[in-house]
Amino acid sequence: MKEGIHPTRYRKVVFKDMSNDYMFLCHSTVETKETIKWEDGTDYPLFKLDISHKSHPFFTGQAMFIDTAGRIDKFKKRYAKK
Repeated sequence: MKEGIHPTRYRKVVFKDMSNDYMFLCHSTVETKETIKWEDGTDYPLFKLDISHKSHPFFTGQAMFIDTAGRIDKFKKRYAKK
């Protein structure tokens, strides 16, 4: 590996999925401004996520239905006049 291109200041960070309040502790270099008390009683930096493996449709198996036919019809109607 190349020297000097990888971060060196890894620390434990709590990642929180805001859609379902799932949290996990992991080593990271991400910058944070908030802290949270973890299960062991220690304060760790907190990084808020929009989505994680507990809420992503690929991992949960709950795919969202997308009405592609309706979107195609809307597109055709919109540009059929031109």
